[in-house]
Amino acid sequence: MGVHQGRRLFRYLTSDWYGKLAFLFSAILLWQWFDSLEGYWWPQTFAIVHGLLIAGVLIEWLFPGSRRLHLALHVLAVTVLTMIHSNFVWLDTPDGLRPLQPWGDWFAALISPLDPYIWISLPVLLLFLFAGSFCRTRYQVILMTGASVLSLSILDSFTEIYFWDEVAWSVFVALAWLAAEHFYRFQKKHPETWGHMLEYPVNFAVPVVLVLVVVMASGLFVPNIQPILKDPYTMWMESRGQSVPSFVGNKLESTSAEGLSRDSRSGYSREDGELGGGFQFDYSEVMTVSTTRRSYWRGETKSVYTGMGWNDSSAERREPALSGIAAGEPLPSVLDKTNVETEEVRQTITMIRKDPYPVLFGAATIRSVAAIGGPDSGGGIPSSLAWLQDSGELRWPQSGRTPYPEVYSIVSEAPVLDETKLRQSKPVTDEAMLAAYTQLPDTVTKRMRDLAKELTSGQASEYDKVRAIESYLKQNFPYTNTPDLSKRKSADFVDSFLFEVKEGYCDYYSTALAVLARLSGIPARWVKGYAPGILPLDNFIGRGMPEETGDPNGGGTYTVRNADAHSWVEVYFEGYGWMEFEATAGFSFPYSMPAEAPAAPETAPEAAEPKPELAPEKRGFSIPLSWSIGALAALLAAAAYFARSAAAGMWSKLRFGTLNGNQRIVLETEKLVRYCKKRGLERFDHETLRESVHRWADIRRSLRDDFMHVLNVFERAKYSASQATSEEAERLSVKIKSIRERL
Repeated sequence: MGVHQGRRLFRYLTSDWYGKLAFLFSAILLWQWFDSLEGYWWPQTFAIVHGLLIAGVLIEWLFPGSRRLHLALHVLAVTVLTMIHSNFVWLDTPDGLRPLQPWGDWFAALISPLDPYIWISLPVLLLFLFAGSFCRTRYQVILMTGASVLSLSILDSFTEIYFWDEVAWSVFVALAWLAAEHFYRFQKKHPETWGHMLEYPVNFAVPVVLVLVVVMASGLFVPNIQPILKDPYTMWMESRGQSVPSFVGNKLESTSAEGLSRDSRSGYSREDGELGGGFQFDYSEVMTVSTTRRSYWRGETKSVYTGMGWNDSSAERREPALSGIAAGEPLPSVLDKTNVETEEVRQTITMIRKDPYPVLFGAATIRSVAAIGGPDSGGGIPSSLAWLQDSGELRWPQSGRTPYPEVYSIVSEAPVLDETKLRQSKPVTDEAMLAAYTQLPDTVTKRMRDLAKELTSGQASEYDKVRAIESYLKQNFPYTNTPDLSKRKSADFVDSFLFEVKEGYCDYYSTALAVLARLSGIPARWVKGYAPGILPLDNFIGRGMPEETGDPNGGGTYTVRNADAHSWVEVYFEGYGWMEFEATAGFSFPYSMPAEAPAAPETAPEAAEPKPELAPEKRGFSIPLSWSIGALAALLAAAAYFARSAAAGMWSKLRFGTLNGNQRIVLETEKLVRYCKKRGLERFDHETLRESVHRWADIRRSLRDDFMHVLNVFERAKYSASQATSEEAERLSVKIKSIRERL
């Protein structure tokens, strides 16, 4: 009986083998195409789409039955996957069958968590079924695979996004699919010969696989040559007197700054005693934060300004600590909740970088530790975890026996920004508080004191004084990660920033704000941690617009990178507690705002506008299907349009081929030339690259040294006989990222 069933299964699996391969090839093509939307879709969307493609292939290969049965199984698989990866929860049904309106409302509420995932996965399923069912002939296969390859190639050629691996996979699938179609037609025309061929499956299959491998390898590993024939677009552009950059061969990956020998990288610093200098942006990922509200992820605070940087005071080093913390136990805080309205912020931090840190990160002010570890770890909290109430820090034990957690969950209470109460706050009179947080070294100059007095004169409250200093710094000092330190003469870090260098990054701004506030007699301390990071939709709608994600509080899962390492200032107000201030140009702190805040009316119409159209949905329909499909089509069209300006670094992990160091340097430089053109630094046809770069350096003097460095590395890679190493190519890639960031 077992042998008989095995033979039946084998006959079923080999029956309509070409149809089953068609579904497999369709799934691979769609998988590659949808993976090109990385950065536009949430992880849950990718999980659902990948799951339905895998389930679709298994259903078509393993389940006998009619097309209607298969369709029902596909819909069931999509529904189950969407329920698993969304926040679906079963709701209690209404009592009785009449009236129908409660049932309609119940159904609308039941399926609402499936939105928008279900409206994305259903069109993907339809596209998969269409491709697998109807793309059978040679011309249909060419049309299907050609459309996929063409769309990826167009985006690859005319945008800064790179799809080299996706195109290669699509070409491989196209060749395999055409080979299968050829043998399928051979089987139909010559069934007897086909039967004899199957008696020797190895001798039959090995040449086919070998040919496909050789064809793909020849395309990937042969030396790069310039094209002999020009494509129509190039000919048309040249006929109009315009040039088209040539990008031959594999694309270049932008990598992190690992291995840099001379330039420091951005990141969470362990040594803050001597600030300044320049750094290179490092975009490697540190952690993800799933949060109910967008925030800064606070780490440590420092109170002693030395004239060169920040150190812990003796009181901070001896600060009493609360240990033996239980899960959910409220932590004591200096925040006065009787006078200050707060908003709960729940966060789950998942560490990607394996480095140990001295603290657990979280939004201020941390009120409890929900769990240490994932849901299967038991959430045990080490007894040596310490809470420093005055500093607001959760100190992780610095012991090899207690490794830094990969996942932890905390609850914070963010103070609501109530400007009326802050303006009514009286000056601090506590001598210990003033001694600790208005301390200043002997390096402070008279012109610093005069500037602080000038900025705060005429301001009615301590709060207005700090805001005046904050505005002055934001509006008068440009942001750069490579300040010109040749201008520095003063021994004091802040003095040189304010009067000599006059440019810098977050450490410059935050330290200047803290020092100028202290010069005004206002307690302030320096804080370091991470800026919020990016949401999946941030690359699509533009950074700094979390309200467009559907959550007005900016909740979601943020990816935090080394480049998001940041510093800011906390100022103490009597009867209120510590309040955050952000002085860095281009940054703004995501405050919790009161319900009656002026910004509320701007968002109110968005919440009220759909209400008149909700009446028809009383019948039980949450969102009309036609509207959802139309919205999906518009979203895909918008994604294709905005893809041309998305960061090329999103695809860096997938597109490395076999480029040597010189080739990578040349291609990265050509990419920078294209980007400069978009920023108004055009390269004229009669100019050499050296002439163009020298002209750009005169226009953008702050980038002169960086431009010269890129030019020298490019000319050495392009024209000399020496071979650049991969490390040199990586360093140039990071340098060019820095230039693009500053442009």
